Amino acid sequence: MKIIMISIDSLRASRLGCYGYSKPTSPYLDKIASEGVLFENAYASDIPTEVVHTSIFTGKVGLRTGVISHGSEITYLPKSVEWLPSMLKQAGITTGAVDNLFQLKEWFARGFRYYINSSGNKRWIDGSTVNELTKPWLVEHKDEDFFLFLHYWDPHTPYLPPDKYINTFYDEKKDPFDQSNKSMEKAYNHMAYPFFKHHHFDLLGPVTDAEYVNALYDAEVRYVDDKIKEIDEYLEEIGIKEDTMLILFGDHGESLTEHDIYWDHCGLYETTARVPLIIRWPGHVPADKRVEGLVQQPDLMPTILEAVKKADKSGNIAPEPHSVQLDGKSLWPSILGEENGTQSRIYLSECAWQAARGIRTNKFKFIKNYDSGPFTRPPRELYDLEKDPGETYNLAEQYKELAGQLEHELNLWIEQMLDGKEDPMMRQLEEEGLPFRKRIEKILNQAGLTWEEWRRNPSKEKLEQLLPDKKSV
Repeated sequence: MKIIMISIDSLRASRLGCYGYSKPTSPYLDKIASEGVLFENAYASDIPTEVVHTSIFTGKVGLRTGVISHGSEITYLPKSVEWLPSMLKQAGITTGAVDNLFQLKEWFARGFRYYINSSGNKRWIDGSTVNELTKPWLVEHKDEDFFLFLHYWDPHTPYLPPDKYINTFYDEKKDPFDQSNKSMEKAYNHMAYPFFKHHHFDLLGPVTDAEYVNALYDAEVRYVDDKIKEIDEYLEEIGIKEDTMLILFGDHGESLTEHDIYWDHCGLYETTARVPLIIRWPGHVPADKRVEGLVQQPDLMPTILEAVKKADKSGNIAPEPHSVQLDGKSLWPSILGEENGTQSRIYLSECAWQAARGIRTNKFKFIKNYDSGPFTRPPRELYDLEKDPGETYNLAEQYKELAGQLEHELNLWIEQMLDGKEDPMMRQLEEEGLPFRKRIEKILNQAGLTWEEWRRNPSKEKLEQLLPDKKSV
């Protein structure tokens, strides 16, 4: 069989037409969804990118692998942990990737017979680069059983879509640099600004309209939609589309000013934790099906292993995980209508800009904040997602008993996952601190500022006077 798994970085579920968005960001992804199964409530159990993909390829949550933070210098995935590409390779399946996660951590290249690093001389990789590297590989291996992992970064900051995509989402009569518009002031005077000044805002110019930045995000989504269309049409051209299991997902979503988060993917809110997940496999997966129940990204590993067994008529290919501690569960019962989701609870975790854990039930979201980093967060947050899907009203003080019950449940789950081992999040905070706070502190130090001084008075003008040249950052 042939499997293509596509990760679309920073792709927010609610910004796609097939998930209810009104703007034309995703006509081709919507088409793919109509040809397969769409999971309405899929979640990234661990965020952001580094921990997400580790959980996907291990079938385990971060507390089980020990990988809970992004950008940490003390995190390592032992080679003894089972890894999906390695299992498939050992079963005789050709494994390939067009990806650059290897530059984050070495374990992302494990198990790939062909690992094509999509990074070039420039920092940014766009979808055209991924496609240029992918097409020759597909032609070379189209007659083999293969597993191919593709990683598109286009919706990730900085939002730099081709110009022709922007006018669809932003009125060309408006001026995004109009000095009378003050909607960017909160972003420019945020504690996280030193990092985003260099990595985002300097590249966009002196934008004053926050809606323009949101429009750039939508344009990026439309651009990557076109790139996926190009690859899918190429599968048809070379004659393997009908034989290919296609898995599309966002590794995490993106906050577009919600919760004081300006075009980034931190926080355990729905904007970041809820992700798109679509599976198409002609003849095996029903068309135009939607699954409402809760599922999580670690479910992908056992789903793929079961798909390989379903497709193997000879019985010679049967990769089995030796570990009995997979946290993911196969999506196949939900795909076939026998169940509705894999989880009654989704346990959530993050450790990059801030450190927090949470629980997502069918009705409620509970969040426990350990370190808020550059944000102002209460110790506990509780939201009624049925009445307040935007998570705008914290009920933790109003419903103390319920918040306490969910916190107790969260603590029991943490204890169970650790099974007597040290909590890697507590170790991270004690030994190194938040990884992304260190990035900000490095920039502040160059400007002669301390974290405490910046917290008292974060100011775009102040920082630009001290660091006028973006290259110095």
